[in-house]
Amino acid sequence: MEVLATRNISKYFYEPEKFQVLKDITLTINRGEFLSLVGKSGCGKSTLMYVLSTMDTDYEGELEIAGQKLTGKNQDTLSAFRNEHIGFVFQFHYLLPEFTVLQNVMIPALKRNKFSPEEIEHKAMERLKTLGVEQHAHKPSNKLSGGQQQRVAIARALINDPDIIMCDEPTGNLDSYNTHLVFDIFKQLTHEYKQTIIAVTHDDEFASKTDRIVQMSDGHIVL
Repeated sequence: MEVLATRNISKYFYEPEKFQVLKDITLTINRGEFLSLVGKSGCGKSTLMYVLSTMDTDYEGELEIAGQKLTGKNQDTLSAFRNEHIGFVFQFHYLLPEFTVLQNVMIPALKRNKFSPEEIEHKAMERLKTLGVEQHAHKPSNKLSGGQQQRVAIARALINDPDIIMCDEPTGNLDSYNTHLVFDIFKQLTHEYKQTIIAVTHDDEFASKTDRIVQMSDGHIVL
C-alpha cells in the first residue's frame, strides 16, 4: 500500500548562481518499507529528504503522503501534518537536557494534544520498553550514553504512531555496536509493526541491509 509518492519533483538553488539540485524525481514508497537513500555528498539526497519531510516547500512537482496532497499547503497546516504523520531521527538526538527521558518522548504527543497527559505517559513508557530503555525513563536525558540517547530519540519519533519515520544519518554519530543495535531496531519496527522508514545514510553496510536502496547522482535517482 502506497504511503508516499512524488511526481516530477524539481528544485533549484539560486545562490551564488542558479543550480538545479533535484531533477524530475518521481518516487513511490510503500507502507512498511525500510528504504535507504544513498549517494555522494552533494548529490541531492538530503535536499530530497527535506522536501519529502515537508520542511522545504520551494520546489516544482507534487508530494503526497498518507493520501494527502501536501504541495501548496501553508506552514501551519504542514507543521500539524508533520507532528501527526512523520517522526524524525537525526544524526544527533536533540533531546532536551533539562527534561527526563520520559518527558522528552512525550513532547510531540503533548503538542498534538489528542490524548490526556496520563495516556501519553503510558504510551511513552510503552515506546521506551519497545526500545529497551524504559529503566532510564526518569533520568535526565543527558545522563545516558550516545546509543541510549538515540534509542530515546527513536521512541520520541514513534510516540504519535507516524506513517513514516525519516532519518538523516541516524547512525552517523554511533560506534559499530550501537549502529548495529539501531539498525536491528529499525528492522524490527518495519517487519513487526509495518513502520515505514526512510534513511539518508553514507554507511554502505547499513544501506545494503535495508529493504530497498534508492541511489542518487547529480540530482537524479539512478537506482
